Amino acid sequence: MKTFNPWNSKATRWLWLVLVVLGLVIPCHALAVGSWRPLANFPSEGIGHMLLLSDGTVMAQGGGGVGVNWFRLTPDIHGSYVNGTWSALAPMNDTREYYSSDVLQDGRVFVAGGEYGSGYDKAEVYDPVANSWTSITVPAGLITTGTNVSTNPNSLGAHLAGFIDSLSVVLSNGKVLNTPVFPVTSGATVIFDPVSNTLSQGPSLPDYDADEQSSVKLPDDSILTFDWYQNGQRFIPSLNQWITDQNLPVQLFSATTEEVGAGFLLPDGRAFFLGGTGLTLYYTPTGNTNQGAWTQGPNLPGGLVAQDAPAAMMPNGKILCDFTIGSDHHTNYFYEFNPANGTFTQTSGPNSPLTDTNYVKSDATSMLDLPDGTVLYSDTSGRLYDYQPDTAPLASGKPVVASVTYNTDGSLHLSGTLFNGISQGASFGDDNQMDSNYPLVRFTDGSGYVY
Repeated sequence: MKTFNPWNSKATRWLWLVLVVLGLVIPCHALAVGSWRPLANFPSEGIGHMLLLSDGTVMAQGGGGVGVNWFRLTPDIHGSYVNGTWSALAPMNDTREYYSSDVLQDGRVFVAGGEYGSGYDKAEVYDPVANSWTSITVPAGLITTGTNVSTNPNSLGAHLAGFIDSLSVVLSNGKVLNTPVFPVTSGATVIFDPVSNTLSQGPSLPDYDADEQSSVKLPDDSILTFDWYQNGQRFIPSLNQWITDQNLPVQLFSATTEEVGAGFLLPDGRAFFLGGTGLTLYYTPTGNTNQGAWTQGPNLPGGLVAQDAPAAMMPNGKILCDFTIGSDHHTNYFYEFNPANGTFTQTSGPNSPLTDTNYVKSDATSMLDLPDGTVLYSDTSGRLYDYQPDTAPLASGKPVVASVTYNTDGSLHLSGTLFNGISQGASFGDDNQMDSNYPLVRFTDGSGYVY
């Protein structure tokens, strides 16, 4: 149940009410795959990481996803993001690239770490109403500190301390679970409490420290992940502890870059992971603390791999994927994966027939599920694109609104089911979280104006 107050007047009763979760109301096309459209307007800087705020606007990091500047994309009066406009937001306190990021239940945004930049051992919170960033104190004993960086010429000076590119997810109680790459205590995790704005030590992982891990939130609210050593593990919120799960039958981490791809909860209740080795895995959960079962899925086509590359679950149940060739992440191939039959179908690139030839590493690209059912894509080149699915949304993914009533103050009270959609939305791998699994309400008046 949610209470919304879009206006302080009951005059809005004549509006048509449409509940939109991850864009579950979209037009259809007769194509086998979706299609790309360039955005009409662009910000003054190249865009990297993107997040969907609770008011339906997009918060996007400038500087190609490296700097402190942020921008807001606001859809036009008809709800179009393609024709939306950009405005500047307050800058972050620290530079950061490849880091934890979560939209909190109160609408604020939590970020922590950064493989590159000054924020590798720091955290902060953005308030979209006040348009301001607040630094969060990191107590001693949670993460390692120091300014050491890797001397590996391929690492570009990656930090060897702090949170850096850690896994992060909002739990059902509103707190954030973070798995620092360099905790003080081996295997330890960190919990952020958005009520007190404090960080504290969380339950430890059963095996090894986290690094480059991907995760999926399962239907029972447990968090499924795995490590380089093919150990499966799950966090059980009700017990506030990690448990050992079934080992993976094949290796998903690439041997050269130690990277893995995105993970998703599928409409049939299984989890699906894209591998940096070109392999994929399904996971069937038990719904309790008993171990689930891993089974091998279809190989990625053409010898392609998913190594720190974005992907996005669409309302029709298919997954838009960005793949590359081996450890060369600079030519991006785009496919749709259909979980219903386990097939990959190649689609066009955003600015060329089949590939993105801007020579931008897939690591720097980003996808984001939008409320109109499309996927926003950025390759940091300064241009952004919108991907429109070709088929109707899954009936099983549509929210069911049981009742809509007005409160005495003019706000609306909605009750129903599936308001949070099927999956967490878009995914990347270990960092750059951009979950959008929360309700948005869209009002459309008789003239087609969207609020």
